[in-house]
Amino acid sequence: MKKLATDITNLLSILCLTLGVALAQTTTVKGVITDTKTGETLPYVNVQVVGTNIGSTSDAEGRYSLTVPANKSVIKFTYIGYLSIEKNVTPGIAQTINIKMTVDALQLKEVTVRGKTSRYRNKDNPAVQLIREVIEHKEQNQMAANDYVEYEQYEKIALSLSNLSDSFKERRIFRNYQFLFVNQDSTGMGGKNLLPAYMQEKLSKVYFRKNPYTKKQWVEADRKAEFDSKFIDNDGLNAYFRRLYEDVDIYKNDISIATNLLLSPIANTAPTFYKFFIRDTVKTQTPWLVELGFVPRNKTDMLFEGKLFVTLDGNYSVQNAYLTVNKEINLNFMRDLEAKLEFEKGTDGRYHPAKTTLGMEFALGDKSGGLYGQRVVNFKNFTINQARPDSVYKGPAQENVVALLAVNKGETYWNNVRHIPLDRLERNIYRNVDTLQTIPSFRRTMDVATLLLAGYKSFGIVEVGPVNTFYSFNPVEGFRLRFGGRTTTDLSNRYFFETYAAYGFKDEKWKYFLSGTYSLNNKSVYQFPFHYIRASFQRDTKIPGQDLQFVQEDNFLLSFKRGDNNRWLYNDIFKVEYIRELANHFSYRVGFTQWNQSPAGILRYEKVDNEGNVQSVPQLKNTELSLELRYAPNEQFYQGKLYRTPLINRSPIFTLRYNVGVKGFLSGQNNYHNITANIAKRFYFSQYGYADVTTEGGYIVGKNIPFPLLMIHRANQTYAYQLNSYNLMNFLEFVSDHYASVDVQYYFNGFIFNKIPLLKKLKLREVVSLKALVGGLRDENNPNKQTSVFRFPVDEQDKSISYSLGRTPYVEGSVGIANIFKLLRLDLVKRFNYLNHPGVSEWGIRARFRVDF
Repeated sequence: MKKLATDITNLLSILCLTLGVALAQTTTVKGVITDTKTGETLPYVNVQVVGTNIGSTSDAEGRYSLTVPANKSVIKFTYIGYLSIEKNVTPGIAQTINIKMTVDALQLKEVTVRGKTSRYRNKDNPAVQLIREVIEHKEQNQMAANDYVEYEQYEKIALSLSNLSDSFKERRIFRNYQFLFVNQDSTGMGGKNLLPAYMQEKLSKVYFRKNPYTKKQWVEADRKAEFDSKFIDNDGLNAYFRRLYEDVDIYKNDISIATNLLLSPIANTAPTFYKFFIRDTVKTQTPWLVELGFVPRNKTDMLFEGKLFVTLDGNYSVQNAYLTVNKEINLNFMRDLEAKLEFEKGTDGRYHPAKTTLGMEFALGDKSGGLYGQRVVNFKNFTINQARPDSVYKGPAQENVVALLAVNKGETYWNNVRHIPLDRLERNIYRNVDTLQTIPSFRRTMDVATLLLAGYKSFGIVEVGPVNTFYSFNPVEGFRLRFGGRTTTDLSNRYFFETYAAYGFKDEKWKYFLSGTYSLNNKSVYQFPFHYIRASFQRDTKIPGQDLQFVQEDNFLLSFKRGDNNRWLYNDIFKVEYIRELANHFSYRVGFTQWNQSPAGILRYEKVDNEGNVQSVPQLKNTELSLELRYAPNEQFYQGKLYRTPLINRSPIFTLRYNVGVKGFLSGQNNYHNITANIAKRFYFSQYGYADVTTEGGYIVGKNIPFPLLMIHRANQTYAYQLNSYNLMNFLEFVSDHYASVDVQYYFNGFIFNKIPLLKKLKLREVVSLKALVGGLRDENNPNKQTSVFRFPVDEQDKSISYSLGRTPYVEGSVGIANIFKLLRLDLVKRFNYLNHPGVSEWGIRARFRVDF
């Protein structure tokens, strides 16, 4: 036994000695590879130990590292377009060898790139010259180069809960449902354990016409795994996922990724923001291809990195592309991204899209569970320059037109028409999603999530909510309790009812609301496209000038306000309205309103006669007819339980409102015409961020109009930053009968902070805003010059607290830090003028919660 122990000890000693000698003779070499002339780093350089298959490549910053065996002492550096270099290595000593490579003019001629060779600074750079050829030939390589194009398109999108731990998978609630999980290689996107959650397939015929421009998608079949509509709006969910996973068109200047626009590597300005490198030539096919690598000049900018394969046939088409993003890019919740684009040569000699694959994984952290989604779009049966009847192209541009019998196709049908078979993850997802919803714990979780996120608790034919209005407070009502609900489609697809009751413990008054709606298209009145008639009556409080389409004052979080907030109204509002939305997102609203309002709190309706005597007016009665026209081309939104959440894109939104007061009809006391126009649009500037710009103007025709019926400009006295209000303006501060305004919100998306070492890891984002308002009040409506109208509200010293705008516009601006903890925006707001008004603040800090990618 003792001898055996001694033998083992000796054997281990020999092994350790042998291993130590081997390790001592293994050599680690590292360094940085740069261009001799310019000093620019060279990515993706091949580094190989001569006489072996051992090798590596430099990274995006030109750094390399290589382990050389004990019996080898030469390493070789090769790079397309550059002279190869061999370096001797001193065995057994870790060393740094920095390499400077020189351009090989003869080799570059073989790649058929024109011009002299030299590198970087774009000038005489063969890779940049090649990408400029691609850019120059973009127009002829796009679909729009033809007069007519048609093709068949198959797309599928699948989403799964990703990177789930083994302990999550083995939880008791999943004990009998292990078949729901999909296992894969842990190095794949999404991690080892996946839980499929959503699936959609769509087969379409697409028709393109150049003049007049039309791109029409006729959907022949549509199939998706649906959740219980009590919990989730499936159509809205589909629209949201399609907005996240939009088409990837490399020939456009900007490519949409998770609602952000990233500059294409073949955009007109791409050579200014990207570095390009010729990595290889592919001579095994005709035409020859050049593999062109690209990385951002600044790796934190909102740009791609990856590679392109460009044809050397004089067309400089993109045959294949691989796109990803740097880990340091300022995209929220994005853990991984891969986009693969494939093109095929058509009968017209051009390369047409063949297949596009976009995979993205979203998560709160690097190791946490997430959401992995992949959208695959496949194209075939291209027909070029064959005109079709006008009926094929008619209808709203860019809209999907669903053909008859497009849904409820069977499995046999889909097996025959799919361009691509379903993979292992997708194969059973339809059945699995149905099964998942039968698990009681899952349904309970969805119930709670719906209550927290949507604000309603469903009880079948009725749902109760919204919960954030159940409790609030204000100076007039004191503590306010409210309880309400509405019917659902489980009761009827035609008739809908909504109601609430509220009670103020200070004024000891009941408030209530009741509405009845009749759907004219037999669909939910909360689902696009609207088409219904609604009648309602409301008795409740309101702050003058606060339009309830922008903010609900009985929200608990908005109960906290700064300054004076004790001028309110009691309202009795009877309203009838007809609303219709068309498929092209043009809508109109026709309404009738009978409105009785009484001042509340310390607000008083008063007139001053010619002798200076003040006369109190207990109530203002008004009868109004209204018309609203709205056009939002290509509008995208997620339809929730109560509100639509806009998914803003490039397209503008136009709104025109016309209200007319009718004196003498149902006790109406005033004649007037109120016209308001609004235009809102988002402007994208690639890696520089984007700007939301809203312009609005209004004019009220009439005289002797009391101030409650004029334009009381939207003010904000809460501590939340409100986009549609003036955040340092006081309630009732400015009144106009004609005005114009502009609101600019510019989001830099971290363009500046990403370049500051201490801040870039926090992924903070900069935002600046400017709001300007010009307007005025004509003499016939100005109580300071006209005694027949209500005088402006006054303070305790009988001094007016309301004003008309003079020649100087009201201006406020802010600078802010957004994306704090990925959900908080904090602004420092400054008011630039009218600082002599009582109770105003020149500076303020406002916060806003916003979840964005």
